[in-house]
Amino acid sequence: MRLVGHRGASPVSETRSRMMRGTLSRLITILLAGFLSVPLFAQDSGGSPPGRVARLSVMEGKVSLQVAGSDQWSEASLNYPLTTGDRLYTDQGGRSELQIGHSAVRLSEGTDLTIVNLTDQLMQLGLGQGTIRVSVFMMPPGNSIEVDTPNGALALLEPGNYRMDSDPNGNGTLVIVNRGSLQVSGGGTDQRLERGQAAKLTGSESVELEMVSPPSSDSFDQWSRTRDHRLESAASAEYVGRGVPGYDDLDEYGRWETLPGYGPVWHPVAVPADWVPYRYGRWMWVEPWGWTWVEEEPWGFCPFHYGRWALIGPRWCWLPGPVLVAPVYAPALVVFVGGPNFRIGVGSFAAWFPLGPGEPYYPSYHYGGDYLRQVNVTNIRNVTNITNITNVTNVTDIRYVNKGRAITAVPADVIQSGQPVGRRVLRVPPEVLSKAAVIPHPLISPTEQAARGGRLVTPPPVRVTRPAARARGGQGITPSTPGEVRRNPPPERPAPAPRAVVPPTEATPRTPSRGSPPSRPPFVTKNPPPPARIPFPERQKAMSEHPGRPLEPQQRENLRVGKPAGPPRDREIPPHPERPARSTPSPESKEKPRRGPGHDR
Repeated sequence: MRLVGHRGASPVSETRSRMMRGTLSRLITILLAGFLSVPLFAQDSGGSPPGRVARLSVMEGKVSLQVAGSDQWSEASLNYPLTTGDRLYTDQGGRSELQIGHSAVRLSEGTDLTIVNLTDQLMQLGLGQGTIRVSVFMMPPGNSIEVDTPNGALALLEPGNYRMDSDPNGNGTLVIVNRGSLQVSGGGTDQRLERGQAAKLTGSESVELEMVSPPSSDSFDQWSRTRDHRLESAASAEYVGRGVPGYDDLDEYGRWETLPGYGPVWHPVAVPADWVPYRYGRWMWVEPWGWTWVEEEPWGFCPFHYGRWALIGPRWCWLPGPVLVAPVYAPALVVFVGGPNFRIGVGSFAAWFPLGPGEPYYPSYHYGGDYLRQVNVTNIRNVTNITNITNVTNVTDIRYVNKGRAITAVPADVIQSGQPVGRRVLRVPPEVLSKAAVIPHPLISPTEQAARGGRLVTPPPVRVTRPAARARGGQGITPSTPGEVRRNPPPERPAPAPRAVVPPTEATPRTPSRGSPPSRPPFVTKNPPPPARIPFPERQKAMSEHPGRPLEPQQRENLRVGKPAGPPRDREIPPHPERPARSTPSPESKEKPRRGPGHDR
């Protein structure tokens, strides 16, 4: 075995190694392009989930989360994946960081941030109050980043470092461009800010922009620079790629080695001898993916949502996918097992094991187009297996190498209510495991506790920002040291201005829900926000006849317009070998799933 990327290697050998890896990466890219052009079977055309999420990578102090479709706040947890409509609040004295593709978004204390929209091409954030810094390390062609504030929409035009301060009392927004450039639009304003410039925005229907001297940096700026340096200097980016959230944690918590037949692999260095992947964490319900693994290991986001795991000798090693391909996030790269002949004692339970090298991942959620190929080809290094993977019609023909090495089983209520898995693991005798059949997902419906991201907390002191009045002189912005103000003349031919909008609320549901999402601060937006997510109680009713199966796009749309959800259409891989059993809520959970009308498959 040879340590990969060891800092003590000679310059000549290290240069030669880098050249060889670069040539191999280019060859893999060419091969992948050919594989991606081959048609494959799909469940439907379109409607695939985004290939990226916002990983909550740092939490200092109290951080609260409000998932889309909920009217409650919960305690945020490290490594939780945020997506469109989710909202994060960092309390006084706290800080947090989101890693999103090739960008990092950091929140200072007293900051309310909404992920307005997150797709493969658009990252749209809404700053209700407080301070954020956005570091953009790379902006792939066709991608755009937008930060909406109560006083203007900010389109980030190139890689760089940006700061936005939104006064909680509605007195305006301060925008600072440390590096890069952005476009300010809204309310008759259309102004570009370049490196080293800062501006104060006031108003919303009629936005006024005043150029100011950039204030001196503070402790939040210095902390952000330290975090940037960590990301930019991480050696693991050579083997994983900077578009994979969490690559920077691999340097600190493990080692890279190159092994015959595997290539570069990573293994954690501070885990118990009996540690196995996907055992220390919780199953949470995150739509549109459904059951999602939220790991306890601080380094776990990257190895548990990308790549594959292999037991090599006495240790578990993680195998990343190709470096030069945009990664596709997966909620958990595991295989669930069950079936009528797989029983452990009395009661319902669930069991799973990690996917091994070259083994296919079949999503239990809706996807279309070439998503199946992409989610596999970007997470398996050995691309020669991709064609065989996507053409498998009988998963029982697959020899899963980790089935007998890393099986984890727990009572059903552990999953259903989002409890920690490691505390209630069940022993699976070999003779019972041999009877287990592969199933697409656990036959378990989530409670509201599992769908809201954590335990309930007191709602944070967020304010609904009202449109600011017309600016008066240099007043309004309070963060940092106010600089010398000079008024910026309006452009000669202003572009059509975006208008202040409030993210839309849900259509009236078929039956009354237990509450509606709280009011959102009005943001000036350039891209219109997508429809708000349907409240969870309504989705829960629609899912009750098909436990553990996320709603498909047409089902969600039916609910949105007040119709019954209707039956699912997607073909599950593999089909369930038994009639879905109705799970009993955990005694520890206060929420009980509501039963409602549904349709048989």
